Parts: sequence; C-alpha cells; structure tokens
Amino acid sequence: MTNQYPNSKLKIFSLNSNVALAQQIADVVGVNLGKSSVKRFSDGEIQINIEESIRGCDVFVIQSTSTPVNENLMELLIMVDALKRAAAKTINIVMPYYGYARQDRKARAREPITAKLVANLLETAGATRVITLDLHAPQIQGFFDILIDHLMGVPILAEYFEENGFKDEDIVIVSPDHGGVTRARKLAERLKAPIAIIDKRRPKPNVAEVMNIVGNIEGKKAVLIDDIIDTAGTITLAANALVENGAKEVYACCTHPVLSGPAIERIQNSKIKQLVVTNSIVLNEDKMIDKVVQLSVAPLIGEAIIRVFEQQSVSTLFD
Repeated sequence: MTNQYPNSKLKIFSLNSNVALAQQIADVVGVNLGKSSVKRFSDGEIQINIEESIRGCDVFVIQSTSTPVNENLMELLIMVDALKRAAAKTINIVMPYYGYARQDRKARAREPITAKLVANLLETAGATRVITLDLHAPQIQGFFDILIDHLMGVPILAEYFEENGFKDEDIVIVSPDHGGVTRARKLAERLKAPIAIIDKRRPKPNVAEVMNIVGNIEGKKAVLIDDIIDTAGTITLAANALVENGAKEVYACCTHPVLSGPAIERIQNSKIKQLVVTNSIVLNEDKMIDKVVQLSVAPLIGEAIIRVFEQQSVSTLFD
C-alpha cells in the first residue's frame, strides 16, 4: 500500500514477534512499515539495521514479548538502542503482550519482580513511551517512570459476543478467580449481564483446584474471561465445573492466548464450546483449532497510535 497518513514524521517498525499484526496496524494508520532488518551473527547475537532515516521522527515499534520471550525482548532492547542512536524524536514501544508480567510482586521470599526489571530495561535502553494491552496487573503501569498507555481488550471481546446474540440471552460472565473480578465486571457491564466467581485454591504453580462457584449459573450460557490463558488448566477446570453445576453452555475468552504446553489438547477435550482470543500473540496453525476464534486488535492499536502522535486523548477510546 502507499502512504495515506499526511505526516511523514510518524514511522512504524516491526520486529519478529508479530509481523502480521504490525502490517495490519500500519494499514489502519495509513503508513508503510519502516525498512529494517533483524539478522543473527553465527553465535546467535542479534544484529539490527534501520534502513531509512528516522531523524526527528516519532517512531512506533511493534513487538509482543511472547515466546520466544527472551529473543523478542532482546530484539526490542537492541532496536530501541538503534533508534536512539539514529536520533529518533520519540521511541514508542507498542507491546500488545507484555511478557514477564506475571511476576509483579514478591509472593515468597527471595523472588524477583520481573515486571519491574523489564520496565527498567526498556527505560534504560531509551524508550519514551509504552503502549500495551491488558497488563496482567494494572499496577505494573506504576513500574514505569516514562509515559504508558494501557489499552483494554474487553470492548473487542464484548463486541464479538454482542454481534453473536449474547446480549439479550440468559448469560452470565464468570471470573475464573477472585483476581479477575474487575475484568469480568467490565465485560458484564457491556453485555448487561450478571457475574459469577469461581473460588479456587492453587496448591502449586500451573496446578489449579476448583472449589466452588459464587453466583447463579443454573441453565445459563456462561462466558469465562481471563487476561492470559497459558496452560489452560484453570480455564478448562472452571468450564467443566460450570457445566457440572448446571450451566447450559460454556464459552471462554481472553486477550492473550499464550496457549503453551498441553493447552490446546485441554481446550479441545474440555466443555468449552468456543474460545475467543485476540491476535496480541501469533497463533501457529496447530493452535488454530475449530474452537478458537481470533479477533484483531489492530484497529484499536492503530487508533491509539494516531491519537498519541496527534496528542489527543487515548482514554476516550473506551468511553
């Protein structure tokens, strides 16, 4: 495509984590993706070349720190350094999925807080702003001393369910744990539905144990919502518990489909009728099973980039 956006000082670059999404975002904004290359030295070190002038430009770099997390993070840090040394006016990191966010506090003695470490690394490299989507814990915004815009995936998910007739039916929005109640309530408000909560105990990491359900789910279509689905243990146990306790059908949705290890097999064999996710993380062919529906966050992120560049309000996107 050709440039339609009227100001050539807005540049969008993509690294390797999610090139398809970056291209969609560039199309929404109306610019061509910036010319750059990411190569490897024979020992695996990353070499980045920016192949056009960006002096005095507002640059937006699209990179989710999803698997391979460390490769993608290192690519991003090196890119930021390259942009800084090439005299970019501002370096705006667009990180649809913020990796290392799940370690956001010291839950036990001698644990790291990796969400803060990543924030420090990005700032030290020279980033001026971060645009991200559904942080695992909203307080991670406070780990940054640079500007941060926190976008929400709930409106995109809500719109999908509305278009598929979920608004007027007898539905209930379910949070798979106490921590996700705020997220569930936001979806419930948009769909004008009640909420329920699954009270679970987690004996050790990646092992969930469902206890009981708070709220009325009898004979209803239940929609489970989470920010991240990783090994899918929590969400599939929750779905099976909902059906056992009288839910008519169970749907699940999340912003970030990490879907590692046994996730796809668990979802395929679970009571979940459909799993609705966004493209904040690339899904390989083997993960795109019939139950999975992927929605694009490109219109939301593209609009946010334009608003940041034009110094308009980003929060009004969610009003």
